Amino acid sequence: MPKCLALVLFVASGAFPSLAQNSQTLRTCNEKAKTQMEMNACASNELARVETQMDDVYNTLLSKTESQPEALAKIKSAQKAWLVYRDAYIAAMYPAKNKQAEYGSMYPMKVSLLRAKLTQKQVAALKELLRKSTD
Repeated sequence: MPKCLALVLFVASGAFPSLAQNSQTLRTCNEKAKTQMEMNACASNELARVETQMDDVYNTLLSKTESQPEALAKIKSAQKAWLVYRDAYIAAMYPAKNKQAEYGSMYPMKVSLLRAKLTQKQVAALKELLRKSTD
């Protein structure tokens, strides 16, 4: 079986549950990808899309709470703490010093997808704060 087909079957089999939680854009990109480098790019683009969404929600939340200095400070503090947590979590998931040697050519894709998955959860949390701030 060709390596690319084996990888596609591996991914389609659910080996990456986070793929099922990602956008149609990612799925479309992955369907066209023929190499690992292209799949890495798809994952990187998905991460950029989700991070932009998070930034948009975060900035909206900041603007909605700018008249509440205490709330604003706590939201900023929570976001900074979340960024530290996210990076520490990823480092714990992939602790090897030589990541490319340990995790292979799929490492950039795996990290981007994990980062996107965590960021999607943060988007939901920020949206909840936004809903609460408009109550």
